[in-house]
Amino acid sequence: MQSMKWNIRLVIAAVGVAAVLIWLVAGWFSPGTAVDAVRARTGRIAEFVDERAITRLPETFVIATPSAGRIEAIALEEGTPVSAGQVVARFVPIDLSLAVREAEAAINRLKAAIHESGDTSVEETARKQALQYVISTKAAVDASEARLEAGKERHKYSEKDLDRVRKLVLGPSRARSEDDLDRALLDEVQSRVNYKQDGFIHAAMLSLQAATDLLPVMVGQYIARKGLSKAVLEKQLVEAEVRLEQVQLSQERGTMRSPVHGVVLHRYVRDEGFLPPGTRLLEIGQMERMEVEADLLTVDVVGVQRNDPVEIYGPAIGVPPARGTVERIYPSGFGKISSLGVEQQRVKTIVRFEPDDLKRLLAERNLGVGYRVRVRIETARKADALVVPRSALFRGPGGRWQLYAVRNGRAHVQDVTLGLVNDEYAEITSGLAQGDLVIPSPESSLAHGRRVTATIREESAAPTTQSPATGRGNGE
Repeated sequence: MQSMKWNIRLVIAAVGVAAVLIWLVAGWFSPGTAVDAVRARTGRIAEFVDERAITRLPETFVIATPSAGRIEAIALEEGTPVSAGQVVARFVPIDLSLAVREAEAAINRLKAAIHESGDTSVEETARKQALQYVISTKAAVDASEARLEAGKERHKYSEKDLDRVRKLVLGPSRARSEDDLDRALLDEVQSRVNYKQDGFIHAAMLSLQAATDLLPVMVGQYIARKGLSKAVLEKQLVEAEVRLEQVQLSQERGTMRSPVHGVVLHRYVRDEGFLPPGTRLLEIGQMERMEVEADLLTVDVVGVQRNDPVEIYGPAIGVPPARGTVERIYPSGFGKISSLGVEQQRVKTIVRFEPDDLKRLLAERNLGVGYRVRVRIETARKADALVVPRSALFRGPGGRWQLYAVRNGRAHVQDVTLGLVNDEYAEITSGLAQGDLVIPSPESSLAHGRRVTATIREESAAPTTQSPATGRGNGE
């Protein structure tokens, strides 16, 4: 029983060894898995950043109403070429002409008022007349004063005469009659009344003199006041002249001209109508200054430098692609949600067309503002790099880059170090030598050490950057 078990085990072992020997013999004499292979070789390679972009103008010129007014109908349409200084829009001329005439009339009226205010000939005559009144009134006052003094003396005499007559009439001698006494009494009353009248007249003349003395002062003050009115009118004249300048400036601005040679990008107003100040009418741009704006990822833009060469391609560009250079990189980034809903940090980068290419695109492709394109910005280049197809690379243990190299009819996993990399090719800085065979598209079932039959694929040209002639998809 024991010997039988040993015999069974020996048979099983013998069968296993035979199967292994058969497998080894079959594998040794098998032609191996058929694979394509390419040779690692020296050639040019460039590293680049590829991104969607859009055409734009660095500056546009907006024609807007300088003030409120009625605008004429605008005949210019989008795409119409305009030259510098060409009239592109204007206010209704009669409205501005009336405003100018009104301002001029106000100035003429104020000038006439100033001239009238400056003429004081009548007032000067009145002042001379007032001075004569002062002189004649003073003479009249002097005369009334002399008359008052004379009346006073006459009154004193009549009083003395009445006293003498009364003594003679009432005295023992009765030298005078009663009639003489009555007459003397009448003279005294008459002289007293005359004296009081002279006093009233003299007081009245003094009052008249005081009033007359004020006439020259009053006339002088009136002349001075006319001078103040003239100063006010002169200030008003300055204001009116400024108003005229404003109206004339509005009249000049009312004829709106194109500041540059360009084309009409937008027409915001077409029909005649009254518009408030600042209303947009037209937008004019210079197509020969067109550039491209791309929003690059911050991880990509760090390798981009000003004046880096750029290929601009896509359906809007056609064949061949246009050339350009990096003109400006914005100093700050911004957040943007990608088509997959992922928030990304991006930086605006401006690309300038080569003038000849832009001229060709404007003439042949009718390239416009806001067109979608793609840009490929070259960030590094080598002329004699050892390159292999990028599709040959894969990540190995520890994240190392590896590929399958064909040696002695077998596929060997080879660790490599990369230099420049683009969409089609990768530079190998260590791990391969020129002429080594590499499997460009290894199958997932391929294993290290497996026998392979390599079909060598020769490439017709040295590898460079991938050609963007046909673009991708719809250029978005």
